[in-house]
Amino acid sequence: MADQGTVRFGIVGSGWRSDFFLRIAREAPERFEVAGLVSRSAETRAGIESRWGVPGFADLDAMLAATRPEFVVLSIPRAVVPEHIERLVELGVPVLTETPPAIDVESAEQLYRRVAGRGVVQVAEQYHRSPILAAQLAIARSGRLGTVSQAVVAQCHDYHGVSVLRRALGVRAEDAVITASVFESPLVTGPDRTGDPVEERVVTARQLTARFDFGDRLGVYDFAPEQYFSWIRANRLLVRGDRGEVSDLAVRYLADFRTPVTAEIQRIVTGVGGNLEGMFLRGLQLGEEWVFANPFMPARLNDDEIAIATMLADMRELIAGGPQVYSLAEASQDLALSLAMKEAAASGQPVRTTRRVWADDLDAEV
Repeated sequence: MADQGTVRFGIVGSGWRSDFFLRIAREAPERFEVAGLVSRSAETRAGIESRWGVPGFADLDAMLAATRPEFVVLSIPRAVVPEHIERLVELGVPVLTETPPAIDVESAEQLYRRVAGRGVVQVAEQYHRSPILAAQLAIARSGRLGTVSQAVVAQCHDYHGVSVLRRALGVRAEDAVITASVFESPLVTGPDRTGDPVEERVVTARQLTARFDFGDRLGVYDFAPEQYFSWIRANRLLVRGDRGEVSDLAVRYLADFRTPVTAEIQRIVTGVGGNLEGMFLRGLQLGEEWVFANPFMPARLNDDEIAIATMLADMRELIAGGPQVYSLAEASQDLALSLAMKEAAASGQPVRTTRRVWADDLDAEV
């Protein structure tokens, strides 16, 4: 039986994202254990068992009967996510599902009506938990910047980027007027999921830029999918308030109206030069303050894996009565906003969002 401190979860699905959960459990075995993985392919199950030492199962019922995990991670195509969520809710099994929770707004509303309030359903939106973004957002919430009114996000695509933007602005379910357009330009590609480039190749980058006008707050989304893995297209974040701003790693704010302060977020890592502690992230500091402390050191996890690991740990806290990890209401709102953004880009006309079935629940979240 797993140690009481070990978070024990099951996985449905064996795609690329499933490997992240498996790697986290391998690198931090004292914190996480994969109880089992469901795949319809016998060959895939055998490969999972051989590579990861995780038992494979042909279906969900078999895994639940044999392993009884604390919760189940869904890492499957979005078209079949709702039916799996409903099945797990019926069984009383908490769910952490990969993004997005549905394929469109209508199916998201149907799912929400069927499962909201019936069980624990959370969504694995990890970007705002990545160490640098977590530090930047913590500074934005700290009061240093005063009242936040603007954010520019060039970090990740669609609902992921919208999620960061909405959190940077402190927006819940407020309606927005969205304008958007697409600009195409050539870009030399970098690596991909399979590794480094083997030749120089130029692609057409489709950069979607959108303005989200929430009335008293303005968000700008600016991203091209080709930015992922790119060596020459950096992520960017700007959050502005009436007393300061965070611009990537630079933080500027007023100690008082006559005293400007400029500081920089510093990444504290081990294993550099003569440091023999191993290779891991300690955290990020702003001056003497830790604005992000890695709860999983000395596990050798990259930033994305640290972000996902925080969700896995927080699932246990939620099940015990703790705060939301990233609720179905949040995920549904970010999906709706991202689809409205795409509609505005396609039509060239402003799109005004409207309140959805989850809006009251999202506004009420702590």
